[in-house]
Formats: sequence, C-alpha cells, structure tokens
Amino acid sequence: MHLPLRPLILGALLALCAQVHAQVAQRVVDLPTRPGVTQRMVVIAPPEPKAAVVLLAGGHGGLQIFPNGSFNWGEGNFLVRSRQLFADQGLLVAVLDAPSDRQTPPFLQGFRQRPEHAADLKAVIAWLRESGKVPVWLVGTSRGTQSAAYVATELAGADGPDGIVLSSTILSDSKGRPVPAMPLGRLRIPVLVVHHEQDGCELCSFADVPALMAKLDNAPRKQLLAFQGGANRGAACEAFAYHGFNGLERDVVTQTVAWMLAK
Repeated sequence: MHLPLRPLILGALLALCAQVHAQVAQRVVDLPTRPGVTQRMVVIAPPEPKAAVVLLAGGHGGLQIFPNGSFNWGEGNFLVRSRQLFADQGLLVAVLDAPSDRQTPPFLQGFRQRPEHAADLKAVIAWLRESGKVPVWLVGTSRGTQSAAYVATELAGADGPDGIVLSSTILSDSKGRPVPAMPLGRLRIPVLVVHHEQDGCELCSFADVPALMAKLDNAPRKQLLAFQGGANRGAACEAFAYHGFNGLERDVVTQTVAWMLAK
C-alpha cells in the first residue's frame, strides 16, 4: 500500500521546519565577567553564522532576563524586539541584560561609561568570538549607543569589537556624556550610524548627526543610513515612536546587516 505523496512531502517539510527552529532557538547564558559577577544574555545561534552582534538596549538597560528567556522589561525596545530579524540574516545574536551586580535600579544608568562595563563587554566579545569564530559587532540603540561607543573607544584590537552600529544615537545629554563628546578619533573600526530623520527625541535630533559623522574620520569605513516614515506612537524618546523605527524594523535590520557584511 502506497501512502499519498502530498502528506509525505508535507510531513518532511514540517520536520525540516522544526529542525531549523530548534537550531536557532534562543537560550540564556550567564557568562562570568568580573570576580563574583556574571553577565546574562539571550543568545540565538543560527548554524554557520556570518558574524555576531551584541544588542545593547536603551533606557536603563535592566532587561531582567528570566531563566526561560523572557524579559521583565524592554521587550518592546527596537533591538530586543528585532533580535530574531538579526538571526534570520544569519547572525549570532546576544541580547545583553545589566550584569548581576546591577540588577536593581538604576541598572545601567551611570554605569554605561565605566571600566566595569567595558570589562563585561570585553568578556562577552571574547566569548562570542570563540563560540562563533566570526567577527563581533556592538549594536546599540538610544542609550545603548553610549555603551557601544564607550566600549569601542576603550577596547582595541583583539579585546574590542570588529565594528559598531549606532542607532538613534544620543547626540546631546545634559545628564552625562553624549556620544559625540567621546574620543571617537580612537576608533579604527567600521562605524555605521542609523537614524530616523523624524526622530523627535530631544537627545537625538537628526540635525546633530552631521557633527557625529565628522568625528568618525579615522574609521576605515563609515556611513549614515537615514530612514523616513513608519509609525509614530507614544512619547518621542520611546520604542514605538520614530525613535524606535516603528514599522521599519525589517528594512532597518536588513540594510544594517548588508552594510556590516559588505566587503
């Protein structure tokens, strides 16, 4: 007795889809970084990754990741909600929480430009580079750009990232040092700036982007990707306003990854 061909094909496709899903399922990793401190991250590891990205959320940065990979805060953040899009492009993805010694308010506030933060990111970069055998990029959005830029100016060569992406960059900040005020001339790695032309956040005015780009002259490769449109909902500096590329996630991620991987 011969079984109908169509159910056999459908069954094989379903099995293949299940296998692929299992290969890219996210897991939680607690990485030792400093004495007595661990760095929790959600990791998505596709087979044969092309590069790795460390996704650095904005705000206070205290995602408070649960052991099952869910988030107590920040699920709506542009990079957090787009993590699977990066994995779908063939990238090894790590979504970073605040470290174990910063798991209560103010979380990463006042910590993003501290040597301890650089030490945590140094360990993460080394772990990803060893795990994936691929280049490692830091990708920050909003307050996360202060982490990415600071770490990249503090860590060079084998200790630092292979490139950085700054999306919705903090360009002015009365409470701390904005990205353009950092020693960006130290950067000898590719830098991609991603910004929404209609970003209404007072700390991230698109009119201030040219001044940032002018300070990246020592980067071997730099570019601005500017976006328009999408949806604008909620407060101007929040994740579902233009500031968070609401409605443009797939396009932003696709263009970002294409630039990162360009030779």
